[in-house]
Amino acid sequence: MSATTCEAAALTAAAARDGDALLEPRRWTMFVILLVGTFLPPLDFFIVNVALPSIRGELGASSSAEQLVISSYAALYAVTLTTGGRLGDLFGRGRVFFLGLIGFAAASTLCGFAWSPWALVTGRALQGVTAALIAPQALASVQAIFPEKEKPLALGIYGAIFGLAAVVGQALGGVLISLDIMGLGWRAIFLVNLPVAMLVLLFGIPLLKETRARDARRLDLGGMALSMLTLGALLVPLIEGREAGWPLWSWLSLVGVPLLARLSWRYETRLSRAGGAPLLDPVVLRAPGLGRALLIALLFYSIGSFFQLLSVYLQDALHMTALQAGLVFLPFGAGFLLGPLSTPFLRRFCGAYVNPIGMGLEVVGFLGLAGLIAATFTGVHPAPIPLAALLFVIGFGQGLALPTLMRMVTGRVAPALSGMIAGIASSTLQVSTALSVAVIGGIFYGVLGTRTDPAAITQALIVAVLCIAFCLVGGVALSITLVRQAPPSHDEAQRQV
Repeated sequence: MSATTCEAAALTAAAARDGDALLEPRRWTMFVILLVGTFLPPLDFFIVNVALPSIRGELGASSSAEQLVISSYAALYAVTLTTGGRLGDLFGRGRVFFLGLIGFAAASTLCGFAWSPWALVTGRALQGVTAALIAPQALASVQAIFPEKEKPLALGIYGAIFGLAAVVGQALGGVLISLDIMGLGWRAIFLVNLPVAMLVLLFGIPLLKETRARDARRLDLGGMALSMLTLGALLVPLIEGREAGWPLWSWLSLVGVPLLARLSWRYETRLSRAGGAPLLDPVVLRAPGLGRALLIALLFYSIGSFFQLLSVYLQDALHMTALQAGLVFLPFGAGFLLGPLSTPFLRRFCGAYVNPIGMGLEVVGFLGLAGLIAATFTGVHPAPIPLAALLFVIGFGQGLALPTLMRMVTGRVAPALSGMIAGIASSTLQVSTALSVAVIGGIFYGVLGTRTDPAAITQALIVAVLCIAFCLVGGVALSITLVRQAPPSHDEAQRQV
């Protein structure tokens, strides 16, 4: 995926605390402008899923190209998110926000007029990079323009934007494709970003107050480049290798991943010892329990491929329209929106166990979904009420666990380092999304093979859903062990700084 409530929590921790409070009317006007701009990146993650069958039909995209449409966005977003935040600190958050928005609109134009699958993948990759410029600037500006007493409300609304994007994205994609505005079909889901971006630029540039961080950290371009190479060497062969028959280059690329990861680790270690600002600080990453917490984050977004694969099932196996398929996702979005609102209440009774409980609900939902689909006759729509209930449980569980996941990660380090670790956790979630699309999506298409009949698609979806449930079970187990492990003491945490 995509952008989430966790992203809001992550970037909140990292945002600078500078700037004077503005007059209240102007402050909230600026806030609305930021929210509209920030709504686009998560919306574009969710909106594309229901369009994939239409894209495949018009552009002749292969299954691997479909996967890259999603994973390229998530992967590039992940590795440029922290750098995007530092660019805003250095050169001004408003300036970088608007440049990111212009770039996002340009990338959306390329997607909307894509003439081939690879042109679309290129546009999606550019969307990921430019989205990473937008997100941190918006939240850091909110931190700068609001006084302390108003920040909780503003940040709560900001976090809800990501849940709202999950609700709106799937359904809006189906609506736009069904309306077939000016004969654009699926292209409208990308071109709709243009008038929104233009309005934000028109009203936002005169109103948005420029802010910078007083102690901005330098860019780690070397670390970002090595991260891109490592992630690309892992994802591209996992996605393209299966369809190409696993040629020699795919195996060489996978063998090179540990070497690139080691090179990146050594580079970041040297930069840290030299007093630089590494993208990933190896010293901090050695904090007790932190590796386990980040592994939970990696397993948590194994759900990333689910939206794409369920859309394929609904449209190709059940022959639903894009609009009908989009509406099926609404219960998930509703659950995802309500989950975070229930977290404070449940924490009173369950404490830190809210995270494994939320992930456990997801496991129950996915196992129930696999059972429901298996018990339904091939080509027949599963019973609507049980399907809606299971999707709601999955969404509610994810929304419930997401806010506590960030606390689990940042609680392993000193407060002074929580911002950097929160940014790493947010990037880890995006990497998880890309890996889910590559690995679990690869399993789905591997089971499917050359068949395209409803029975084969149904079987492949059941296997993929069980794989997601298995990953979440691992996350639940690790989460329970981490909850039982006491966080570092104050003195231990301070020694990390």
